[in-house]
Amino acid sequence: CNMENFDPLGVHTGDSMVIAPSQTLSNDEYHFLRDAALRVVRHLGIVGECNIQYALHPTSKEYAVIEVNPRLSRSSALASKATGYPLAFVAAKLAMGVHLPQLRNKVTGGATTACFEPALDYCVVKVPRWDLGKFQGAHRVLGSAMASVGEVMAIGRTFEEAFQKALRMVDPGFAGFEPRLGEELTDDDIRIPTDGRIWKIAQALYRGASGDSRWGVDAVHDLSKIDKWFLSRLFPIATASADENLWKQLSQAISSTNDISCPNLKEQFLRLKKLGFSDKQIATRCNATETAVRTTRLSLGVEPCVKQIDTLAGEFAAATNYLYTTYHGDEDDDDDDSARAHRGGRKMARGGVLVLGSGPYRIGSSVEFDWCAVSAMRALRAAGARGIMINCNPETVTTDYDV
Repeated sequence: CNMENFDPLGVHTGDSMVIAPSQTLSNDEYHFLRDAALRVVRHLGIVGECNIQYALHPTSKEYAVIEVNPRLSRSSALASKATGYPLAFVAAKLAMGVHLPQLRNKVTGGATTACFEPALDYCVVKVPRWDLGKFQGAHRVLGSAMASVGEVMAIGRTFEEAFQKALRMVDPGFAGFEPRLGEELTDDDIRIPTDGRIWKIAQALYRGASGDSRWGVDAVHDLSKIDKWFLSRLFPIATASADENLWKQLSQAISSTNDISCPNLKEQFLRLKKLGFSDKQIATRCNATETAVRTTRLSLGVEPCVKQIDTLAGEFAAATNYLYTTYHGDEDDDDDDSARAHRGGRKMARGGVLVLGSGPYRIGSSVEFDWCAVSAMRALRAAGARGIMINCNPETVTTDYDV
């Protein structure tokens, strides 16, 4: 699994937003680094799990190996949950002398072996969580020493969809990629990496989308050195938010079921949902209630599809219920012909008991919450009930696909 940091070199991977698979590498760059990783692993004689972190020059093939971790780390947990590939399980088997071709891929029900590289037809975004606000006088500038205490993982078909999901998951107070109101904006706010820089970046891009020539993708890139690809994908979110005519039309349509002033209402709703906007975000901009927005959206038939993480980008049917939702799709994966054939023609069962996971890590509570959630799932299974786990923390057992 290949992943890349949102922030440039200088910020610890644990404190940076991380995207999988890598979005800004060319095919040549990807295989160049992949070959280098294989040479490193063979030279060191590593058997089992290993992750390698690189620094790659943005305009050349000059690179440096930042670190080689022949162990399971938070990055390993993220890679495993992002791909559905059970790294810890496979690494343990390799340490016992079992070879990769002998191991079967449980995600595909044993139809394939574990000797493959996962392929993703979706995008994963990890956003770290800090508890710096609990400590008076804490240093908020990010560097090579990790300060985050946990993270969330969001999945979508596009970067911007997953990105807004992740920002909402990491703290209930964040509606998505949007600026905090009433704050000043300086060059240092963009130049210096802090735990709150993403909201300053949102402020800058929103100003640029509103016509402020001082700010925009180029200005933020010049100050932060964040890759323009990421910024250019976030800019449409700011542009949509700044479109007053769009929100006026949507507001009129939501407030009156007989309103026809927005003939492309369904397309507009779908575009916003694909950009990662929640019903709450849309309601705030339309001066409406979240319930009214949801009612209008459902009446238009704008609903998310349920997709499976199958490790092989849909080439083989998945046997596990490791699922995510997206607005980039036409049908649920569990309802297509290949999925039904894999279950002997049976449709997936509906209903069940919902178990809410602990969410992002919080000092002093998450381990206990995780144990409670897993115990609840096991109790439901023992009672013959169908349990449905919802969680966004890749570090916990609750997001293991076989729980």
